Amino acid sequence: MSLPVDPAENLAALIRCPSVTPAEGGALAALAAMLTPMDFKVERPTFSEDGTPDVENLYARRSGNGPHLLFAGHTDVVPVGDEATWKHPPFSAAIERGEMYGRGAVDMKGGIACFVAALARHIEKTGGPKGSVSLLITGDEEGPAINGTVKLLDWAAARGETWDAAIVGEPTNPDRLGDMIKIGRRGSLSGMVIVHGRQGHAAYPHLADNPVRGLLTLADALLNPVLDEGSRDFQPTNLEITSIDVGNPASNVIPAKASAIFNIRFNDNWDAETIQAEIHNRLDAASRRSKYRKGQRGPIDYELSWRDRPSHVFLTHDDKLIETLSGSVAAIIGRTPDLSTSGGTSDARFIKDYCPVVEFGLVGKTMHMVDERVALADLETLTGIYQRFIEDWFDRDQTRTGRQGPAYRSRTLD
Repeated sequence: MSLPVDPAENLAALIRCPSVTPAEGGALAALAAMLTPMDFKVERPTFSEDGTPDVENLYARRSGNGPHLLFAGHTDVVPVGDEATWKHPPFSAAIERGEMYGRGAVDMKGGIACFVAALARHIEKTGGPKGSVSLLITGDEEGPAINGTVKLLDWAAARGETWDAAIVGEPTNPDRLGDMIKIGRRGSLSGMVIVHGRQGHAAYPHLADNPVRGLLTLADALLNPVLDEGSRDFQPTNLEITSIDVGNPASNVIPAKASAIFNIRFNDNWDAETIQAEIHNRLDAASRRSKYRKGQRGPIDYELSWRDRPSHVFLTHDDKLIETLSGSVAAIIGRTPDLSTSGGTSDARFIKDYCPVVEFGLVGKTMHMVDERVALADLETLTGIYQRFIEDWFDRDQTRTGRQGPAYRSRTLD
């Protein structure tokens, strides 16, 4: 049986599976069909939790004597939006002018397709890596991320799986392939502020307390002053108010309450607990010094709640992993990528608890957009980088360890 050495063919097979999160859509079955001829043992556990959809995942291992490399990613994709606005049907994998169109082309079925092709070419060339390779693929990255990677890691670890390093194939490059390797991520935390007022007639404001006024005061306290100016390894901490809601359809009624949702991306000047304390302090101070309206009662009556689980800031220190991947990029495209901690969160936030992890994949300009697409030339180039990395990482002197030593090479800064 022929091996899946062509990344474009691999990607077309994956794109044609409508795996809109959390649906499997045939994508994991297509991936399993690619891996089985390469002597991978493929398992597809499904995880559940009350209040969330069941999610099917994939874990595949090709065993060998030596270190264990993990490739992680996801086959689920975001919804296509208005399909009529697409140049080509979003699950057709149509090719035009050297580009393949389709939802998931860069985020991140393309990265999976290239890694599989790189492994297949390496096996054809050498017979296989000098160690073990595993793929840990979820269908829950674009969803709530509850029944995906975090549980799949626990499931595999409970069966005795350990890994020496991991690559997440997210689209890390902003403009050109080879621009950037992600070696860490800021933390993420979301919250909601609800301001309680007193409903009344807009023509008689002295008989009411307008919560919108109070909410605007508290929102300003969240935004100003800036939380920090950044650190050596990370961008500045940033808070964005992402939604303000009153739920009031009547223009002549002062509402009873108003709410705002916000998200914070925080660097290593903070951890989840200290950033939460800072937000509490800002809101308390602003509520005490302000009122809904001059002459009316105060302080502002508010409540604060934190949504979901925080993602912790982390930074990977592993010379072998980072230097080998950087060298592979330079060898294939002739320039050295930047090492960055920019952007949002990814499933690397879970993997870092098990082994050193970095992220490197395709150019992300069209991810989540109408007409998401990837250049066929980039598929070939990324496959070449992954193949070179697989060869060099397994060949590199195994006695070398990261700056933090062999026992703990990625750290959570919390």
